[in-house]
Amino acid sequence: MLQVQQLVKHFDGIRAVDGVSFEVLPGQCVALIGPNGAGKSTTFACIAGQYPLTGGHIAWKGVALEGLSPQARLQHGVARTFQVAQVFEALTVLQNVQLAAQAQRGLWAISAFKGLSGQMREPALALLAQTGLEALAAQDALSLPYGAKKRLELAVALAARPQLLLLDEPAAGLAGPERASLMQLVKGLAGQGMTVLYTEHNMDAVAGVADRVLVLIEGKLAAQGSFDEISRDPVVRSRYLGEAAGEAAGEGVSHA
Repeated sequence: MLQVQQLVKHFDGIRAVDGVSFEVLPGQCVALIGPNGAGKSTTFACIAGQYPLTGGHIAWKGVALEGLSPQARLQHGVARTFQVAQVFEALTVLQNVQLAAQAQRGLWAISAFKGLSGQMREPALALLAQTGLEALAAQDALSLPYGAKKRLELAVALAARPQLLLLDEPAAGLAGPERASLMQLVKGLAGQGMTVLYTEHNMDAVAGVADRVLVLIEGKLAAQGSFDEISRDPVVRSRYLGEAAGEAAGEGVSHA
């Protein structure tokens, strides 16, 4: 499981995260939400390896993650995506996934590009089919619409065969139907046994998707539970979700 214990992160004396603790069990899909400045992005970045910790402990399957680079975390089965999709725009959709699959086998940098078209083709095509991109395999990533780029970034992350998938606002920038489709894909990954932790602003990407929701407010864990439970929490309603929280699942309310 993922264990976060008394996580603390300071920036020049500002306590961005102040003693946050939680666990994510294998096969769970957990959303990390909160208002702007609540510390959720910082918490996520600490887990992903972008920021060193000021204090606390992070472990995945008993392995301490603090001090490990993002690449070292990948070797322990921890992969991530970014809020703004990051793909290799000079490559085709298929080549993006082939390169990621090769990199997982230890073939890096220039050597990874040699003979790329013939490497890991079938596994890459299978991932494109899983993420709904098979018909776009030969298209340059640069020309993809944004929703397809988000799916491609997910396929690239999956090429590393992660056991823990960290998604930084996977639905950001997507229209309602695209958002719903992508989040059902994410939910399905957890249903297949992958552990998923994601940050999100859109409540319709949380309701009906996340098994559990963690709410950060002012750097502290203010509430956790199912979406229905946290939407009834008086502190969460007053400080973040508002009176419309209970309608989010049914009406697709989005809170930026």
